Amino acid sequence: MTSQTTVDSTGPGGKASSGPSGPAPAGGLRGHPWFTLITVAVGVMMVALDGTIVAIANPAIAKDLGASFADVQWITNAYFLALAVCLITAGKLGDRFGHRQTFLIGVTGFAAASGAIGLSHSIAMVVTFRVLQGLFGALLMPAALGLLRATFPAEKLNMAIGIWGMVIGASTAGGPILGGVLVEHVNWQSVFFINVPVGLLALVLGALILLDHRAENAPRSFDILGIALLSAAMFCLVWALIKAPSWGWGDGWTWAFIGTAVLGFALFAFWETRVKEPLVPLGLFRSVPLSAGVVLMVLMAIAFMGGLFFVTFYLQNVHGMSPIDAGLHLLPLTGMMIVGSPLAGVLITKLGPRVPLAGGMAATAVAMYGMSTLEVDTSSATMSLWFAVLGFGLAPVMVGATEVIVGNAPLELSGVAGGLQQAAMQIGGSLGTAVLGAVMASKVDNDLAGNWADAKLPPLTPAQLDQASEAVQVGVAPVPKGVPEQVAAQITSVAHDTFISGMSLASLVAAGVAAVAVLVALLTRRGVNAEAGAGVGHL
Repeated sequence: MTSQTTVDSTGPGGKASSGPSGPAPAGGLRGHPWFTLITVAVGVMMVALDGTIVAIANPAIAKDLGASFADVQWITNAYFLALAVCLITAGKLGDRFGHRQTFLIGVTGFAAASGAIGLSHSIAMVVTFRVLQGLFGALLMPAALGLLRATFPAEKLNMAIGIWGMVIGASTAGGPILGGVLVEHVNWQSVFFINVPVGLLALVLGALILLDHRAENAPRSFDILGIALLSAAMFCLVWALIKAPSWGWGDGWTWAFIGTAVLGFALFAFWETRVKEPLVPLGLFRSVPLSAGVVLMVLMAIAFMGGLFFVTFYLQNVHGMSPIDAGLHLLPLTGMMIVGSPLAGVLITKLGPRVPLAGGMAATAVAMYGMSTLEVDTSSATMSLWFAVLGFGLAPVMVGATEVIVGNAPLELSGVAGGLQQAAMQIGGSLGTAVLGAVMASKVDNDLAGNWADAKLPPLTPAQLDQASEAVQVGVAPVPKGVPEQVAAQITSVAHDTFISGMSLASLVAAGVAAVAVLVALLTRRGVNAEAGAGVGHL
């Protein structure tokens, strides 16, 4: 693959120009790389924050709107489903129409949908506008990466992606803290209203600063059938992963959707070899480093998001922390990602991605193994140590895998590459939560009855045992009302010990996934097309 000439598509007055881009005036705002980074960081912060901040608001939403547990689950699932399904297609839209326009539409729509959720009076309206949030978030995320790729020269790109990754990591980890403060001291609507001023800021900055760069051979048409096939396949896959915990992994519906997803991906791949301008040119995957970067992002997300899913239950339901306290205990993870991401960018620029990526996944494996040793009475200092190691390991992976994927794609496909990176992370997170959740559920189901009997607690009927198992899987002790204090203490001890055994096994599986990712990281290399960007010369 060769580097491509860029075309500045935003001339005076916002009109497209066909000539090659030249350096922007020195000291000017429009197109300045670092101001561009600040602008896209404000936008992606909204999307990353919304992935976790809403979880804290769910109980208040359920109480205020009279929603069931299944309804509340859809507040999260609808967002992630829309986001995952549309990311690659949204990246293609950016490649076709320009990442500046796509980004501005994304932040505007995301902020408007957020405000509409805050004004909603029914759970159906909340879920509907969460879908719209996901759709506009899908427009925004790949466009941000496309703008960075086009604006920064190769020697600065890793640092820019490092800061970009730092913002995503900090926003994701900081969501529960901010959400807890807003819900506790304001109301649940404020969790969504906060996106309105942030979105307006990103819109104003984007209008003043962002400069579009399009490759001369940017796509000129749409692969409609390809979009339909890929969207259907992604929907079936993510839907199966979302529903598997409730349906069961042996259920026919679970495998029907997985089988349909596999068939959809196969038909999509076949069609992409026949269409003149494919949605995702399969030639992209001839690049071993790019393919390795996509696989690495999936494996990283499985280990990170899947493992961290149980940590929140551990902190709140086993240790009895409030949501705010639980978020504060995760600050070592957030802090190491904030500090480590820019440093990882510098290190990757000097050494290339292979060693930092392999080292990062090795540290992630060590951290997940350490988290498998957590007990009911583990001290905050010990927890903080493993959370810090996890953040230290994740930082170079978030930065390096992103650069490997985007930097090894031609400039005219930078949006598609950004969509691939984000889709890989979303699918990995869903897969990690589903698979590690199944591991946890299986371990709890196997151990709970024996542990209950060993503690000489009153026997449970099969229906009662199933209900108790569901509670224990999230660290809740199934203590009936009115039982003596001593019996309640025994039930709590059995429940927490059984939860710990399940979390330990799930963490060990996550550690194994991270260890496999070390080998995948050895297949990566620096982006061969990174020099195609940097249409603006003043840094």
